[in-house]
Amino acid sequence: MKSISKHKLGIGGAIGCLMLAVLFMALGRPKGKVIAPPASPPEVEVVQVEQKDVPIYGEWIGTLDGAVNADIKAQVAGYLLTKDYTEGSFVKKGQLMFQIDPRPFQAAVDQASGDLAKAQGQLGQAEAQQQQAQAQLAQAEANQGKTQLDADRYTQLIESGVVTRQDYDNAIQANRAAIAGVKAAEASVNTTRAGIDSARSQIKASEAALKTAELNLGFTRITAPIDGIAGVATVEVGNLVNPQNPNNPPLTTVSTLDPVKVYFTLGEQDYLNYSRGSSIQSKWGADGSKLDLELELVLADGTTYPQKGRFSMADRQVDQKTGAIRLAGLFPNPGNRLRPGQYGRVRAVTGAKKGALLVPQRAVTELQGSYNVAVVGADNKVSIRAVKVGDRTGSLWVIEEGLHLGESVVAEGAQKVRPDAVINPKPYAAPSMSAQQSRGA
Repeated sequence: MKSISKHKLGIGGAIGCLMLAVLFMALGRPKGKVIAPPASPPEVEVVQVEQKDVPIYGEWIGTLDGAVNADIKAQVAGYLLTKDYTEGSFVKKGQLMFQIDPRPFQAAVDQASGDLAKAQGQLGQAEAQQQQAQAQLAQAEANQGKTQLDADRYTQLIESGVVTRQDYDNAIQANRAAIAGVKAAEASVNTTRAGIDSARSQIKASEAALKTAELNLGFTRITAPIDGIAGVATVEVGNLVNPQNPNNPPLTTVSTLDPVKVYFTLGEQDYLNYSRGSSIQSKWGADGSKLDLELELVLADGTTYPQKGRFSMADRQVDQKTGAIRLAGLFPNPGNRLRPGQYGRVRAVTGAKKGALLVPQRAVTELQGSYNVAVVGADNKVSIRAVKVGDRTGSLWVIEEGLHLGESVVAEGAQKVRPDAVINPKPYAAPSMSAQQSRGA
């Protein structure tokens, strides 16, 4: 009986201890709190460091301008009557853009026409006088010829005593008078000839004045000198335009925008480096050959312009103040989408790097001038490593130091990881070209 009682007592004690343990656990657990399961590793996209030969791009800030920019200026002074074009629209060569009051210039044309007609009349009168003078000269020469014969005959007869001294003297005097008449007639002819020359000079002056007046009248119609896009007018109808005033701006500007010109500057040392290599020497024109450098244009919104440009020219000198040389490229611009004054980034292949180590640009983070990459080890544990970056090529970045071929780096989701964190790696899916352009690649 005693052994049974002891057994029951032991069982009861064990049950009591168990109940006390359960009670303590229940009292020690906060009400309403559920113990969460351990967090799963973050899922990130990983890519291996690759190695290949890549082109090296240079990039510079560019300013867009028209291939041809024609300032439209008035050449005569007057009041503006009409503005005959739509601002910002395409105009054709010869199209009327402005009209200046033509009435004063039409009056000048009429006056010049009258002066020309008067000069032509004076020429006709002088020519008629010349004909009359020439007839008088011919008559005088004929009379002098007769008197000369009489004088010669009387000279012979007076020696033989046939005629008197009086008759001889009269013949000699008559011949002298005839000679004087010829000279007077010749002088009259010369006078009329001078009158003709004067009249002809007056005609030329009147014709020049008429042409000038007609030109000035034509200048009242201001037309487009080239095909292009016309800018905003700086004057309004009713304004007085005066080309003699140096402070007056152009009435407007017409620019040829297809192709559009992009100016950018290159440092002297960079230009020497780019033009020194024989592989790209001809592209930069350093050897005097035809320039053949293809250009890309990244617009202000980060998108890459779809049309490729070509190198156009390099300035003849380096700016001594800035130490840079001005270059220009031409880009096709159908539809005149690009406009002067826009900014962009001009890119071009400036060389090639052999065996470059490459990672996506999104795998590299920059903080205060230092660059870091999240490297994934064999145990899927992350380590943050400082790297030295080189040039960019497309959506990739050349790594000069800090990585080795075959290592894996976090390409997407680097913000989710911390040093020594374990991650769940997934293959990196490179974005499409359109997505790269939208991101400013």
